Amino acid sequence: MQNTTLYYIYDPMCSWCWGYRKTWLMLEQALKPFVTVKYRLGGLAPDCHQPMSQQMKSHLQQTWRTISKQLNVDFNFDFWLKCHPRRSTYPACRAALIARKFDKEAQMYFAIQQAYYLNAQNPSDDETLISLAHDIGIPSDEFATLLNSPQIQDELLTEIERVHQWPITGFPSLILMHEGHVTAIKINYKQWQDTFSRIKQLLD
Repeated sequence: MQNTTLYYIYDPMCSWCWGYRKTWLMLEQALKPFVTVKYRLGGLAPDCHQPMSQQMKSHLQQTWRTISKQLNVDFNFDFWLKCHPRRSTYPACRAALIARKFDKEAQMYFAIQQAYYLNAQNPSDDETLISLAHDIGIPSDEFATLLNSPQIQDELLTEIERVHQWPITGFPSLILMHEGHVTAIKINYKQWQDTFSRIKQLLD
């Protein structure tokens, strides 16, 4: 299956991606003998320095409650009291893209999720991302220089543009490329075996 790739499309600050995390990791492990798995960034919200509107704050908190109830996932609502939220996920996306260059994308992804959803830290802030990079073994100075560089921003925008040419409807999304065909894979957030069976049927 060397020509078969499953793309996992995500945004580090996507709450449904956090809800899907445990199921995704089990699916990813089961698929490793059959497909090449690659992570790609979809990008939820461009850079913004304005405070998040009260309407968006309320919407996101309700989304957290929904995910927590449906998928039994923890969220730390202290974030909304301790931090100054902005609707800006591109900094976290750039952080993940830089980490990919160090072969640490999955580690950065999880570090951002933990910071955001469990530790009430804001991944829209450069200082949070620089600290996380240091924690996972990426040189802080090099990371900080790259984080807002035109080079990384251009790479991110190019990746987002390519991803949005695929049949995705949101994040997370799974795209299977097999024998020249591009197929969107329906996600079961609770049972990895269901999604695994869908993919195996296409491979067989």
